[in-house]
Amino acid sequence: MNQKPKIKLLEAMSIGIGGMVGGGIFAVLGLAVSLSKGATPIAFLVAGIIALITSYSYVHLSLTFPDRGGTVKFINEGFGKTVFSGGVNNLLWVSYIIMLSLYASAFGSYAPNLFSITGDQNLDSHIYSSAVIILATIINYYSVKVVGEIESFAVFVKLLILIGFVGIGFYGLFGNENLSQLSPDQWENTFQILGGGMVIFVAYEGFELIANAAPDIDSPKKNIPRAFYYSIGFVILLYVTIAIVTVGSLPFSEIAKAEDYVLAEAAKPMLGKIGFTIITIAALISTFSAINASLYGGSRVSYEIAEDDELPHALTFQLWNQPVGLLITAILTLLMCNTVELESISISGSIGFLMIFAFVNFSGFKLSDQTSGNKIIPLIGFILCSLATITLIYQQLQSNKTGIIIAGSIVFTCFIIEGVYKKSKSYRRKYPEGK
Repeated sequence: MNQKPKIKLLEAMSIGIGGMVGGGIFAVLGLAVSLSKGATPIAFLVAGIIALITSYSYVHLSLTFPDRGGTVKFINEGFGKTVFSGGVNNLLWVSYIIMLSLYASAFGSYAPNLFSITGDQNLDSHIYSSAVIILATIINYYSVKVVGEIESFAVFVKLLILIGFVGIGFYGLFGNENLSQLSPDQWENTFQILGGGMVIFVAYEGFELIANAAPDIDSPKKNIPRAFYYSIGFVILLYVTIAIVTVGSLPFSEIAKAEDYVLAEAAKPMLGKIGFTIITIAALISTFSAINASLYGGSRVSYEIAEDDELPHALTFQLWNQPVGLLITAILTLLMCNTVELESISISGSIGFLMIFAFVNFSGFKLSDQTSGNKIIPLIGFILCSLATITLIYQQLQSNKTGIIIAGSIVFTCFIIEGVYKKSKSYRRKYPEGK
């Protein structure tokens, strides 16, 4: 019997880098600049440091509990199969849906710059967002292998273009009058910087996908830590330099005007219309591949949760050779990306993943004796993720109460659904014949 080929270090890193450099940077860069202004590179650095500290817990939990369930497994190991752990895992599935909505919204924002359908850019964006979700769903049902091939191709293309953007961009910064926007006197206050960093935290969440591949990684004791730390370190450097080039290339007024597709706009001063088109194409490829991969990941999360008996077993039902969760994930994504604004989607995603990572860090702290890990680092990660969540909520309450209401409703609903399911299951066990 042939064994499945092991995942090498570079392949494991590409899973993490591909997960992080998906659609997030294209979707949230303009939002980050609007909040943090000249300190946007610092905001990305702060968010990256929190991700890097959290990865320590993921490394030790992945080595001790290698499982394709990844985060779901770690939460259940740390908290047991309770209403709480089920609620957190439900939030993970919903957070995938939020990320899909973010990527689809980004695709819809960039696409009309190349192809106009109705002449109404707002309407066009929703048409494109919906169309790309439907197309990705069809591809997922057609072949999981094709999903992997698209992701492998997209990782190479988007990194090549983004690294080229950074290289040319740094050259173009010399003598650019907008470079002064990066000076400390253009920075927002510390609280605003932190708030901006947390809003765009979604741009880093993809590193957790490495944990799902842990059982198949070659030489795990050596390569799992390297895969997490190297991929996050690389992405921090990439994001910070992209932020420097963007803020140093365009005046804040132009960034605000092109907030939803600012990365393409930032290529104009260096490469003109050609640069704008190249970055737009990169954004479309990147967000499309991220939607493909996240649809697959989201359906697997719902399957794992149902298998662990934290959601109805009906979610393990196969529909056209895929878990029924794939279709449910796609439908909910269509609903969210067409009814919720981009900023509120980003806030909901960041709050969701900050909370999930806080609990993973707490699992790392609780299980440190089993994982042979340091207790202090996961505890620091838990405190930082918790403080970051509180900071984000407080900061957004001043400017976007709707986003906080949406995020709070999502979190509350995840735990209520789990509580109702556990209660009904307990009732059925007690009264099997409905007596």
